[in-house]
Amino acid sequence: MDPLAQFLPQVWFFILALFLFLYVMLDGFDLGVGILSLTSSNEERRGILMTSLSNVWDANETWLVIMGGALFGAFPLAYGTILNGLYIPIFLMIFGLIFRAVAFEFREHAKRKLFWNQGKRI
Repeated sequence: MDPLAQFLPQVWFFILALFLFLYVMLDGFDLGVGILSLTSSNEERRGILMTSLSNVWDANETWLVIMGGALFGAFPLAYGTILNGLYIPIFLMIFGLIFRAVAFEFREHAKRKLFWNQGKRI
């Protein structure tokens, strides 16, 4: 077997692991702010916390999309097997990310923010 054909899967595996690591590290900020918002004493402080997230929260989920595309390009058989076995959890995750985005945007413009604060905790 060609040495390059043995080396490339290892390189792609490292790249995919890097994407997953970046997602976990960068999304930790979002999750930490979400936990802090649970303990904030007033709405003004919670608003400051949510404003600090407004610029970065959606960029972190981009790592998941990039990872899915790289997995499809590098390991199509693994991509097909994983996606076929995990349709329901993946779609639940996608819908959760969509509803999280909706909760962030609607909370920004709502007069009564309590309902949308609950939506972000999901």
